[in-house]
Amino acid sequence: MEVLFSVIFMLFVAATPSLYARVTPNAGSSNFNIVNYGAKGDGQTDDSQAFEKAWHDVCSATEGTPTLLIPKGKSFMLQPVLFKGPCKIGNINIELQGTLVAPESVDAWKWPDNIKGGWIKFSDINGLVVSGGGTFDGQGAEWWTKYPSASHRPSALQFLSCKNLSLSATNHMNSPKNHISISKCSDASIFNIHINSPEGSPNTDGIDISVSSNILIKDSLIQSDDCIAINNGTSFINIAGITCGPGHGISVGSLGREWKVCIFKGTKNGARIKTWQGGSGYARNITFEDILLDGAKNPIIIDQNYKEYQHNCLAEAVKVSGVTYRNITGTSIFVEAISLNCDSIGCTDIVLNLYIY
Repeated sequence: MEVLFSVIFMLFVAATPSLYARVTPNAGSSNFNIVNYGAKGDGQTDDSQAFEKAWHDVCSATEGTPTLLIPKGKSFMLQPVLFKGPCKIGNINIELQGTLVAPESVDAWKWPDNIKGGWIKFSDINGLVVSGGGTFDGQGAEWWTKYPSASHRPSALQFLSCKNLSLSATNHMNSPKNHISISKCSDASIFNIHINSPEGSPNTDGIDISVSSNILIKDSLIQSDDCIAINNGTSFINIAGITCGPGHGISVGSLGREWKVCIFKGTKNGARIKTWQGGSGYARNITFEDILLDGAKNPIIIDQNYKEYQHNCLAEAVKVSGVTYRNITGTSIFVEAISLNCDSIGCTDIVLNLYIY
């Protein structure tokens, strides 16, 4: 296995013997190859420190478009790691050609003080572009059996407070919990990705979005628990060209968004809006459009009394209004294709234009 390493040397000047310079592994270049920082890429050795060193140089670069290259044909094992901005340049590329793998066993995870609840986190970065055809492998099987409750499991890939984000041409598999988490982000595009976890893996949502705006998700295959889950504080979400299944389809928590030309194949649910018992706020101005259902179990659901665990607080509920289902066609394996559970405070302005058989 080829191993390259960084070199630090002293450059002495006769007139000023104390003066020295640190030479980085990619000095003079905007490309930063992770193997030049000592990463082994054998899938077993902890390469986290090499990534942290490389990220420091990438984020500190002042010329060109700094690019962190993760080469093809190698698997880099990472402990939970934080890639934090802001960076000096407004456009940063992560060229993931190889594979990033989490520790295989739950007990092998080592949590640093600056990151909790996630495996790989990008925070406070403007103009981040992640692509390259490579894979994020969360190795979550042991997490699913050891911790049935999702609250005790980490997400795989997190984006926090990022602007002008682009995620494309990547593969995501076997996250302990949700594969991709978008929180407090704006102006993000996610396209041409593949998310895959075994059918029945609990709460391994494909993409979870919260407190974010202007998010585009398109042209992707998502095979996970909830295909896409939209949570509180979210607005202006456009989802198009998505193939979901098996899994729960697209689940909505609140605020305005639109789905177009999506395929739900063998999903437990199709287009679903779920709001917690005893919740507050609203889910409104939502359009599901041009959706093809192939053997969905519950094609259309509005559930104003959703509960993952038992609650006894039914006095309040999230107000659901302005929901349009347009040009939705296909098949349901159950006779009851539409379920509108709006018993708490009622749902208003619901428009159905569909053909399900």
